[in-house]
Amino acid sequence: MRTTVAIVGAGPAGLLLARLLRNAGIDCVVLENRTRAYVEQRQRAGILEQGTVDVLRACGAGARMDAEGLVHHGIELRFDRRRHRIGFPELTDGRSVTVYAQTEVVKDLIALQLAEGPPLLFEARALAVEKPESEHPVVRFTHEGRERTLDCDYVVGCDGFHGIARAAFPDEVRRTYERTYPYSWLGILAEVPPSCDELIYARGEGGFALHSMRSPSVSRLYLQVPNGTDPADWSDERIWDELDRRFATDDGDWSLARGPITSKSVTPMRSHVTEPMRYGRVFLAGDAAHIVPPTGAKGLNLAVSDVRILARAFDHHHRTGSDELLDSYSDLCLRRVWQATRFSYDMTTMLHSQPGENAFDTRVHVARLHRLAASRSAAGELAANYTGLPL
Repeated sequence: MRTTVAIVGAGPAGLLLARLLRNAGIDCVVLENRTRAYVEQRQRAGILEQGTVDVLRACGAGARMDAEGLVHHGIELRFDRRRHRIGFPELTDGRSVTVYAQTEVVKDLIALQLAEGPPLLFEARALAVEKPESEHPVVRFTHEGRERTLDCDYVVGCDGFHGIARAAFPDEVRRTYERTYPYSWLGILAEVPPSCDELIYARGEGGFALHSMRSPSVSRLYLQVPNGTDPADWSDERIWDELDRRFATDDGDWSLARGPITSKSVTPMRSHVTEPMRYGRVFLAGDAAHIVPPTGAKGLNLAVSDVRILARAFDHHHRTGSDELLDSYSDLCLRRVWQATRFSYDMTTMLHSQPGENAFDTRVHVARLHRLAASRSAAGELAANYTGLPL
């Protein structure tokens, strides 16, 4: 097989890049290790920044998002048993976020890819990227029981933290920066309408809690738990009781609706950044290059930012023959990645109880929350980061 851009991974980054390249008249092939059913059922993020919403609309993938997504104009912070809302449009020149699950974004992009786009091969397991520094790198992969090669001009690794694209970077070139947080999230899906109109981020008695939603009839909630927690150790009643405790306020005019819990999972919290995001003719995007804790809702949106920047660079090269934007891809993306990493770190440490935290540490974190509640400039900085910094 021969193509211009080989894309490894059919998550939102790989699929959106393929769509943007198609619209720019650049041919590509997408290789995905898993089945279509598996890819369309992976539970991931659900908050779309304004820029993510805009690019999905612009590339023709926004119809169902606009019909079913829930536009949110702010979030609520809870601490010291009090509530404080941060409104986004008035702090960000009209920007907002949309609740629309990553699984649905992927379904929409797959449908477009199969109907209109370049080849998308499921159960195509990428084995290695060869000759990454040459003008024509090669991706070796297996598909339909036999090994094949995909010859190309460029390779884009959208294959996640455990993918093969990053392995094409020599050890002496690749730098890794990591932080593992000393707690995890116990997440549930519940068949009950959300108890709030906007997300609630709570630093309550016992630790962090988040109230989110997947639809008007399905709630998504999270609890801070110790690393190594087994979801089976948490009964439904225990989960609801703990959520009640962490969301509690003194005004008493809000209550948490309970319903059947349909899934439970534990997500470790970590930050990971790989530099650079380009080696030779191999580019990394999304989780292949960086992971952030989910507190700031940046993971999916960072992946989208990566491929927007990369698609623009490929389009510029296609039209002009210039490598200028391709050469600046890694530096440009990493500036944004580190800002998102910093924001996610700040949100995480501010809202979570740290193991062994003393009274001084607690008061400092709560003071940060009070500053957000009292200062328009501080709230504006949070709103700007949450809704998405400009490219």
